[in-house]
Amino acid sequence: MHLSKVLLHIHLFGRDLFDIKWYSIAYIAGIVVGWMYLMRMLRAPGAPMASRHAEDLVFYATLGIILGGRIGYALFYAPQLLISLGIFKLWDGGMSFHGGVIGTTIGILLFARRHKLDWLRVHDYVACCAPFGLFFGRIANFVNGELWGKPADPNLPWAIVFHGTPNDIARHPSQLYEAGLEGILLFAILWFAFWRTKARYDPGKLVGLFILFYGLFRYVIEFFREPDSQFVGKFFENPGVHMGQLLCVPMVLGGAYLIATAKGRRQRVTPIAGDEAVS
Repeated sequence: MHLSKVLLHIHLFGRDLFDIKWYSIAYIAGIVVGWMYLMRMLRAPGAPMASRHAEDLVFYATLGIILGGRIGYALFYAPQLLISLGIFKLWDGGMSFHGGVIGTTIGILLFARRHKLDWLRVHDYVACCAPFGLFFGRIANFVNGELWGKPADPNLPWAIVFHGTPNDIARHPSQLYEAGLEGILLFAILWFAFWRTKARYDPGKLVGLFILFYGLFRYVIEFFREPDSQFVGKFFENPGVHMGQLLCVPMVLGGAYLIATAKGRRQRVTPIAGDEAVS
């Protein structure tokens, strides 16, 4: 498989201006679709903020995603970027989901403090929107032919030979595995919890479900994914101890804690947007 990383090449007045890449479109699509879904959730009873807060929240969350994702990538995967201008070269790739989670959390904290809102309940709503970005991001990884999986059984019907991979061996399309689990299935779990249960009234339960199941899904998929190139020949190349798996352990533990303690944080909610107070 050899798909182009570039969706559109902008050429005007005899000059090459810039390229629109699939990865940037994935970020934009994830943010826009997530914002639309957030607006839908805010119309349900018991919302922790009003619709007027949504645009401000999206701004804070977007900064958190970009800054946290890039800094997290440098910290966890490429420390040399911290002492060079390479950390600013976003077009060269290199973003960490775990760093993005930390950055988004900080962004939500600042947003909630500014507007005097319950940051954990706001975080619950943002967590329900996150699978959109994960889905589009993994599809972009697939189109780019990056973060591919380990060699697969030659008889596996959906095994793919990615252009530029060593020895042109058919591999697991681990990007699609992640899109299915971290995007579609994780969204379905959070959708059910939000719309079919009272989870949104237990502060921390939805974000707990998000990080718990993301951690579990990512840990399992790492068994089908090649280790990051910078770890080849090192400790994090070994099965079961990829860097991505190590970073998922505190997510699973933290998610389980938030879910277990959520009911104890429940209190009477007088919604900023919605119909009735809910206890």
